[in-house]
Amino acid sequence: MIQYKIYPPQSVDSTIPLPASKSISNRALVINAMARGADMPDNLSDCDDTQVIIRALQEMPETIDIKAAGTAMRFMTAYLSVTEGEHIITGTERMRHRPIQILVNALRYLGADIRYLGEEGFPPLRIHGRPLEGGRVEIPGNVSSQYISALLMIGPILKNGIELTLTGTIISRPYIDLTIHLMHDFGAKVTWQDVRTIKAEPGGYTVRPFQIENDWSAASYWYEIMALCQDREAEIRLPGLCDGSRQGDSGVRYLFSMLGVKTAFDDTESGNPTTVTLRKVRTSLPRLDYNFINQPDMAQTLVVCCAMMDIPFHFTGLESLKIKETDRMEALKTEMRKLGYVIRDVDGKELLWDGERCEASLAPIDTYEDHRMALAFAPAAFKFPGLRINNPQVVSKSYPLFWQHLESVGFTIEQTME
Repeated sequence: MIQYKIYPPQSVDSTIPLPASKSISNRALVINAMARGADMPDNLSDCDDTQVIIRALQEMPETIDIKAAGTAMRFMTAYLSVTEGEHIITGTERMRHRPIQILVNALRYLGADIRYLGEEGFPPLRIHGRPLEGGRVEIPGNVSSQYISALLMIGPILKNGIELTLTGTIISRPYIDLTIHLMHDFGAKVTWQDVRTIKAEPGGYTVRPFQIENDWSAASYWYEIMALCQDREAEIRLPGLCDGSRQGDSGVRYLFSMLGVKTAFDDTESGNPTTVTLRKVRTSLPRLDYNFINQPDMAQTLVVCCAMMDIPFHFTGLESLKIKETDRMEALKTEMRKLGYVIRDVDGKELLWDGERCEASLAPIDTYEDHRMALAFAPAAFKFPGLRINNPQVVSKSYPLFWQHLESVGFTIEQTME
């Protein structure tokens, strides 16, 4: 097992070439394929999740292994359902235990031919693709926005389009809006009919050149680094981001403004990729209460950052964390205890820290095959120099060059084999 030992720099003054947005790349690839675009979108992410979709779309083998890419499993399941041919879609052991029944039930309701090859409700799946009529379907809004996005994206190529009614609490709404925005970019007619209903008209997509924005999720770890760095003159520049971005995690700039990180855009014209500059400002936030219903992927970053800054917190809207790459609720509680912080959960939907500490073992941080565990914990080296992280290569799922970028700004990373 590979293990990294991480030592922070005394100061930070660097420009970071962020990866392209995984969320936009994965959606644009599937939409572009349904538009029958001959050329791929520009500036595609080089992360694992995007690369498995690229390979699947280019090769279309009988068995498609999407490895640990949850987005790819959901989006490709819907895409294969409306694409002529028969395919098996599978993934890692963890992926074969991540639920997909809600999406499969909705697709079957629309007429899709999908069979489970193992445990009912979970991959692998055998899909016999064919044209579907479409129509009205209900789907829970509180499980995964990727189910909703997967269904929406196939809507324009269904004979009657699709009308989705979302039941219950709607989580990660910005990701649904991102999907709708990208569908508009490719010529689809899709709108919110009311607060719970989205309608995509039949009519297909239009082929067009498309440029991917850089990734606000990846930017969040540099916000965390800026917040934890003790250098008052620190500066980090992040090119390729948009003011007014449709990425849900662009909200990270508002969160970190409360934690002493100021965001400045070189160009504030909405939609234009530009360079964002991060600088430190003084803050004295007594505690942070926040509902992550729209940005659940930010939770790990903020849990670690707030604890390192000794800011008590109460985070809600986290019900989807249990079905991510790992059970992120339990993983956070376990790993934060190694650093001496007692984090509690409420009903599997909330995380809170009231300042309670315990003896720190400083044992290596386990990553649970979850890229965001490594990404979120690495900046904690500012408080715990020599912090150790097991299986750090998991970052390839979304940010393959993360460790090289840390070294480029002055972090020292020592590799050992355990």
